[in-house]
Amino acid sequence: MTTNANASSSQAAIAAAASSEAPARRRRRRVGTDRTNWPATILLLLGALTILAPLYVTVAMSLKTTAQAVDGTAFTLPNPINLASFAEAWEMIDFTRGFLISTAVTIVTVAGTIILAAWASYAIVRNWDRRFFRWSFFYLLAAMFIPFPVVALPQVRLTGILGLDNPVGVAILHIMFQLSFSILLFTAFLRSLPEELEESARLDGATTWQVFWKLVFPLLAPMSATVAIFAFLASWNDFMMPSLITADPRDQTLPVLQSIFQNQFQNNYNVAFASYLMAMAPAIIVYLFTQRWVLSGVTQGAIK
Repeated sequence: MTTNANASSSQAAIAAAASSEAPARRRRRRVGTDRTNWPATILLLLGALTILAPLYVTVAMSLKTTAQAVDGTAFTLPNPINLASFAEAWEMIDFTRGFLISTAVTIVTVAGTIILAAWASYAIVRNWDRRFFRWSFFYLLAAMFIPFPVVALPQVRLTGILGLDNPVGVAILHIMFQLSFSILLFTAFLRSLPEELEESARLDGATTWQVFWKLVFPLLAPMSATVAIFAFLASWNDFMMPSLITADPRDQTLPVLQSIFQNQFQNNYNVAFASYLMAMAPAIIVYLFTQRWVLSGVTQGAIK
């Protein structure tokens, strides 16, 4: 009896000690979690500064007069604020036409990339045991390592022969060059979706086409948003491909138009920066409103 009592009392003492140490461990863990990582914070601040400083200079210079723009002080605030440079840049580069062409090319690129990449990824993931689909995936991944300048000359020649030396051909090439990376993202996400959902739909009489459009494609919405953002930024900001493919200068996109009229800017730095700001404003606005989907879509495909 005495032995049992001593054993029970020792167990109670150990339990009491463990319970008293638990809050201390939680407090230590909480303090360590809340501690600021200053090296990482400083690096992030420096990285943000490298983006915000040029952006500030662009905005400030675009709001200055010609005399203020050439005084050699780019970081000074405009006084007074001048908006005439935007109107001059708009007329000089025919911004309306260039904006519509860039918008049309980007919309076709985004829509085509999402649809084709989703189709191909679904076929690859659900037929992974077949050699043709497996090697097709590896072939598409290998295409990611081929930069456009390497195949620029054949592409220019082919688009000229087929009559695609225009914004239509640029959009098609944008889609082709975006497929590899987009398929990589879609396949990672599709592997996380349970096949039981598709089997249930097939038991209800759904065809493969219906399963994809009514079940699988809606579930791909987070990754589709991520693919759309990457395709939008790549297409809207592209300079090399439109400049090489498009034959008519009037059908060029905004980045190429700005390069064509670069010599006309001369010392009108305020007009030049106003043109740059108008061209990059849509990309900045789109990214600010959709950037949370970039990380969430990629992490969902990895975590699930």
